[in-house]
Amino acid sequence: MRAGGTRRCFPGLSAVMSRNRIPGDVPLPEPPEALRRGPLREGAFGKALHDPRTAVVVGRWLGPAFAVCFVTGLISHYMQHQPSWLSIPSRPVWGYRVTQGLHVATGIAAIPLLLVKLWVVYPRLYVWPPARSVRHAVERLTVAVLVAAALFELITGLINIVEWYPWPFPFVPVHFWIGWVATGSVVLHIAVQLPVIAAHWRRGPEALPAADGPSRRGLLAGLAASVGVVTLATVGETVAPLAEVSPLAFRRPRVGSQHLPVNRTAAAAGVLPVIHDPEWRLTVLGPQELSLSRGELLAMPQHTVKLPIACVEGWSASATWSGVRVRDLLDRAGAPHDATLRVVSLEKFGAYAVMEMRKEYTRDPLTLLALTVNGETLNEDHGYPARIIAPNRPGVLQTKWVDRMEVLA
Repeated sequence: MRAGGTRRCFPGLSAVMSRNRIPGDVPLPEPPEALRRGPLREGAFGKALHDPRTAVVVGRWLGPAFAVCFVTGLISHYMQHQPSWLSIPSRPVWGYRVTQGLHVATGIAAIPLLLVKLWVVYPRLYVWPPARSVRHAVERLTVAVLVAAALFELITGLINIVEWYPWPFPFVPVHFWIGWVATGSVVLHIAVQLPVIAAHWRRGPEALPAADGPSRRGLLAGLAASVGVVTLATVGETVAPLAEVSPLAFRRPRVGSQHLPVNRTAAAAGVLPVIHDPEWRLTVLGPQELSLSRGELLAMPQHTVKLPIACVEGWSASATWSGVRVRDLLDRAGAPHDATLRVVSLEKFGAYAVMEMRKEYTRDPLTLLALTVNGETLNEDHGYPARIIAPNRPGVLQTKWVDRMEVLA
């Protein structure tokens, strides 16, 4: 109250807070005189687009993007770290290529969606008083967790695409568990905001454009265009026909030695010069132990398959592979039909230097110990002297520089 009994009004802030108020809420008091500056100054949030209807429309796009990201992220995680209770099929051969491509594409598309969503609702950060009740305080806390978790997932996921890890924690487990936190926060937020969502779900009157900004329709059109541009600029690393119009794709499907991208070189893996040892032999440890030189492997029946190799960074590429069926090697070693196979690389310190395959993969006729790719002998960066290639399998589990195979009970 000012001297004389007249109350100073803040039409911009009051209007935005009123539009964001859930039906049944008591009117919001104004901030104290000492705080009426910065984001709480008069008219600070006078733009028409900071309203529930715009927030709900953007949320209808952002929600499915997050849902696809979460589901495909679960698929990727459990394919890389298969729990004992889960059986993963080896078909369709392009399964992981599609799910991981969707994971990365929707994650990138979610970035402009999330930024616009935060821009629309950020006046809610300055409601006064900061906490009107215990329920309101808990709601604001969950929103803070949601925003922090969502930004963390999208930013670290984007940095992972370029294989840069400037943080001290292991990316995969942290990204996995924060994904659960973000998803739980989204579900809780939707539950709390359900009255507002229901009230503004159906098409309402068009928001009048602000004097210095677009209408709601213009904002949404610009947002849709930005999502389309960032998707088109990056999706070529998964969708090969779009590679030439995806200048921001970190990998191009046909660019690399032997027309195939390389994530980890032989030098980076520390396997030089041991992979060129003329005495190299593949050891298969089973009921009947095998020791085979590369020449003896080439003398066995050779099979040729066309399979994609898909990496967690989102890129994928198809190639023609030739070599010995893994199931033929297991049969020669006298392995039981349902045995699990452990594959050990010459690489000593990589996170995936040891890999296991269950019968769904080992008995698939398309799973090879590959010796050539695209008609050429595997070069050192693609796994010489031999590597694993299997259908519907993450690239990190397509073990290169194979040293031995162990039949597990």
